[in-house]
Amino acid sequence: MTERGETEHQRLTRNVNELLGELRVAQAGVQILFGFLLAVVFTPMFAEAGLLVKALHLAAVLLAVLATALLSAPATWHRVLFRKGLRREILAEGNRMVLAGLACLAAALTVTVSLIGYVVFGLVALIVLAVLVSACFTYLWVVAPRRLQRIKQDPPAGNRP
Repeated sequence: MTERGETEHQRLTRNVNELLGELRVAQAGVQILFGFLLAVVFTPMFAEAGLLVKALHLAAVLLAVLATALLSAPATWHRVLFRKGLRREILAEGNRMVLAGLACLAAALTVTVSLIGYVVFGLVALIVLAVLVSACFTYLWVVAPRRLQRIKQDPPAGNRP
């Protein structure tokens, strides 16, 4: 029994369900981005775009595809393997795939926003937006959670029991 009063099987089942629920949120973002990226290709303006715009667009599309593959894989693995007693393995690999998929999503969004900046304002906007958007994702998805973890592990002197 765990500290929640769950058996190991119940804990693994709950963790898999939580993972699959988190994937639904991330997957929606990827689908919206992917739809936008697909629609852009069929506009007259895109046909006249330069090589840099087309290359950045393709990079964003490929990152979105990779994010889709990585973020949907744990659900597929669960569907294929859930009766095989491999929940622990599904969770371990699924967690790695989700983190990689989220990194691809962040990169795809960064490239997309930077590309828009380039088309609207030029190279300086591309660089500024790439730095700002990637800094935002890095802080919110990496730095802030680690800060919170450190605070929880080592509370300030005034808050110690």
